[in-house]
Amino acid sequence: MPPATPVPRLSWWGHAWRVVVVLLASLTLWVLTLESLEDAGFEEHPLTVWVLVGDPVLCLLLVVLVVVARRRLPLPVALATAALTAVSPMAFGPATLALCSLATRRRPRELLLVGGTTVVAALVFEAVYPEPSPLPLWAAALVVSLFVAVVLAVGWSVGTDRDHLVTLRDRAETSEREQHARVAAARSAERTRIAREMHDVLAHRISLVAMHAGALTYRTDLAPEQQAEAARTIEENAHLALRDLRDVLGVLRADAVDATLAPERPQPGLTDLPDLVAEARAAGTRLTFEDRTEDEVPATTGRTVYRLVQEALTNARKHAPGCPVTVSVEGRAGRAVEVVVSNPVPLGAGAALPGAGLGLLGLHERVDLLGGVLRHGPEDGRFVVRASLPWAA
Repeated sequence: MPPATPVPRLSWWGHAWRVVVVLLASLTLWVLTLESLEDAGFEEHPLTVWVLVGDPVLCLLLVVLVVVARRRLPLPVALATAALTAVSPMAFGPATLALCSLATRRRPRELLLVGGTTVVAALVFEAVYPEPSPLPLWAAALVVSLFVAVVLAVGWSVGTDRDHLVTLRDRAETSEREQHARVAAARSAERTRIAREMHDVLAHRISLVAMHAGALTYRTDLAPEQQAEAARTIEENAHLALRDLRDVLGVLRADAVDATLAPERPQPGLTDLPDLVAEARAAGTRLTFEDRTEDEVPATTGRTVYRLVQEALTNARKHAPGCPVTVSVEGRAGRAVEVVVSNPVPLGAGAALPGAGLGLLGLHERVDLLGGVLRHGPEDGRFVVRASLPWAA
């Protein structure tokens, strides 16, 4: 049994033209019935009063019943109108509309029941009302059966079209919901990427600013040249932080490309590590750097290596200020890239710079996306960040 299909609500015109067609069909059969009664002796026939008075009234009642209730009570309405066609010529129009409406449900048992009732009622009608040249019983049954089959086919086709439209509408709504979900997921991923980039870029700069500002605050014995150098470092890193922040937020620009805007800078990679190391050394970090990569590292892997070293240096400045840091990168094509950043664990519980605590979590996400492994923690008195990244990501 096909599932129930939501029936569209009809407008006043949708009801009006159906009523007009029903009344025209009923009126046509009514006129033909009057002609047959006239041939058989109009004034003396016992059905004359019923056809002239009762049948039109019954037709109007059936039209109202079919229009109002055929969708709420399709089977009872179709059965009632089909049965009344046995004695009422004008019930033919409402019965046809009710049968066609029932066929849109596409339920074979209901259609067999009402279709059979319609054929039997038509044969009774042939017996009750006189015909100048009546058809044989089998011929009358065949004609009525063909008519019923046509009505059922039309109704079935309408129901199929409705199901098709409902299916298309459901697919469109589902596609729209999936599109909204994809857009929401893309926005969430982009926000996460922006947050990660802002942390990676700004934490490095701000840690340098904070370290030098702290030096100016607590080191009152610095020479004027040293104070000026520290102030210059603070100023430079503050400007660099603002520039990096502007570059990161560039991903939030409008969809329309502005030709006046400079293109976004490429993301840093392994080739930018020497600049990062030099910057850290200039800021006062005692740093040993070894790059033992034998081939050109793919861009995605190189970018992850850069961010990993950058975050490790930032954490070292925060939690182990003044301690020497060792950075080692090793790898070649076809093998994993090994990154090790370590520094001694400070003995004293000095005041560490505040942080969000999300740096290592962000590194885990980056390494996991590449299919690598990240480990970190104390080893023999040193805090070690160790990562193994696939060569081709």
